This record gives sequence, C-alpha cells and structure tokens, in this order.
Amino acid sequence: MTQPTVPPTLDLRTRAGQATLAFAGTWRLTERLPRLDAARRLIDEAPDIDRLAFDGSALDDWDTGLVTYIAGLEQVCRERNLQCDASGLPQGLTKLLTMARTVPQTGTGAHKMDASPSFLARLGSDTMDLVQSTGEIMEFFGEGVIAFKRFLHGRARFRQSDLWVIVQEAGADALPIVGLVSFLVGVILGYIGDQQLAEFGAQIYVADLVGLATVIQMGALITAIVLAGRTGAAFAARIGSMQVNEEIDALRTLGISPMEFLVLPRMLALIAMTPLLAIYADLLGILGGAFVGTVVGGITLSAYLTQTQQAIGWNHIIQGLIAATVYGAIVAASGCLRGMQCGRSAAAVGDATTSAVVTAIVFIVIAAAVLTIIFDAIGLS
Repeated sequence: MTQPTVPPTLDLRTRAGQATLAFAGTWRLTERLPRLDAARRLIDEAPDIDRLAFDGSALDDWDTGLVTYIAGLEQVCRERNLQCDASGLPQGLTKLLTMARTVPQTGTGAHKMDASPSFLARLGSDTMDLVQSTGEIMEFFGEGVIAFKRFLHGRARFRQSDLWVIVQEAGADALPIVGLVSFLVGVILGYIGDQQLAEFGAQIYVADLVGLATVIQMGALITAIVLAGRTGAAFAARIGSMQVNEEIDALRTLGISPMEFLVLPRMLALIAMTPLLAIYADLLGILGGAFVGTVVGGITLSAYLTQTQQAIGWNHIIQGLIAATVYGAIVAASGCLRGMQCGRSAAAVGDATTSAVVTAIVFIVIAAAVLTIIFDAIGLS
C-alpha cells in the first residue's frame, strides 16, 4: 500500500547573522509548492542576516520543482547582497543547480542590453563595411574583365550547353511576364496622356508620348526590373546554394575558375537577351498605348501607328538598346556577386537573393539617370 506523501514545508532559522532555510516533505511539481513570495517575506523579516544556507536533510522526495524554487531563492539573495550556501542540499540537487547556473539565459529580459555604440563607433564601423564591400565589388569586376578577355581569346572554360540553357531561361521564358507588364504600362501611359491632351484636342500626340517614353526608357527599364526580380534572384540563389554545398570550393580545387564557369555564361546570356527583350517590350508598350488611343481617344489604328513612326527615330532606338545592354550586365553582375558572397547557411541564401534584387534595382536606377545625362550631352536625344 502506497504511503501518503508529506506536504512540502519551509522553516527559517536564524542565528548570529546567518539564516538557514530548511526544506521538508515532498517537493515535486505534482504537489502544491509554497510560493516564492513566502520565502522572500521570511528572508526580509529575518533581522540582520548576511548569509543564507539551505538544509535539505528532511526532504522526502524532490524533482525539478525544487531546483527551480532554489534558483529563485538564489536570485533573491543576489538582489539583497546575501551570501548563499547550498552545501546542505542533496548532492544530486547541487549538481542540477550548477548546470542551471552554467546554461546561458535567453529570451526577453534575460540580460540587460549592452550600451549602444557611440555615433563615431557606428560611423567607423559603417565606413569599414563600405570600404570592404567596395573592395569586394572591384575585385569581382576585375575578375569578370579577365574572364571576358579570356572568352574573347577563346580560352574561357565553361560549358556551351549551360550558356544556351541560361539564354532560354533569361530570354524565351521571360517573354510572358515582360510582355504583360509592358502592355499594361503602355495602357497606363496612354490613359495619362489622353486625359491631359484631351483638354487641348491633341489626343493624336498620345502616340508620341507613349512611343518615345517606351522606346527611350520604359521598355528597357521594365525589362531590367523584371529580370532583376526573376533572373537575378535565381542567379544569386543557385550560386549561393553551390556555395553552401561547397561546390564552388570543389571547382577551385579542380583548377576551374568559378568566374569563368558560373559567372561568365550568365553575364553573356543577359547581355545578349536584355536588348532583344527590350525591343519586345517596346512593341508591347506601343500596342498598349494604341489600345487606349483607339478605344478611348477615338484615334484610328493606322493614324496612331503613323504618328508613332514619325515620332520615333533611330537615335531613340539606339538609346534604348544601349541602356538595355547596360541594365542586363548590371542584373547579371548583381546576382552573381551576391551569390558568390553568400554564406554557408540556408538563411544566407535567402539574404543573398534579397540583396541581389535590391542591388540590381538600385544600380539600374542610377545607370538610367547617368545614361540620360550622357545621351543628352552627346546629342543623342
């Protein structure tokens, strides 16, 4: 027959500046354990003590409930600057307490946050990161130039089958999304132009507005941004995954340059495909504007296309193709650079993919502004 358990109890004895807290009964999680506040009040009411000892000689049974309780009492002692003596507890209990003290605390409020660095410290750290990042980018582009030079001399080592696969993925597979976005942007430009020009009875010039905006800038920009989110991110993810799986290290061990084997085919594919996609985007954008001009503006399709042909010159087409080529190189370089810089974890692959898209879009916008200024300066506009 099972004997009934003895309820857990506490008893505080004081003598000559020392208090001894005696535990008796069964201290298990299944029992109704005394509240820690009760022990705290006993300690606060004890007169002039500087040391607290524990006595577990009367314990019948215990589990982690007692370990947690004593850990709380040790925290109380630290708050009151009291010495804590756990030598009177069972040996197994003291070992568990030692393990609990050595485990680092986690979670909100476990430790006070370290003081935030000063402004100068943050500025110095950010400057060092910028210098390091700039050095890595310059090293990457230097290796890329060397790889491209070897390609022109016919000595670059990569598989042509990989190049054609990338050409298909970056070119033909991107036609639906590029076409849809370009057509809708053309529709938007057409609506905006029709609303403004209708006040002057000059709806026919919607063709000029949509045609010039699309051919000079919007077609190439739309293509580049779509490729940045679609192809550039894929480049970063694939090369980053190879970095995680140590496949790039294996290529270096075999004496194969990752720049030639992985980066060069992707650069060539996007440099070749982006201008062709930009021409396709120009056509779809003009058709989007024509749809608005004929349906909303009441312009005949032949009149709209004739006006577009008169507005667009070869200099405008050349501007768009040059910009598209530059944008394609930026997208490929950003994706491959972030992939090569990827860490050795799955989270790092996600960070590299995000960084590739952001980097590509930022540099595309910067390049668009610079190219616009250059074209205007040389009289190509």
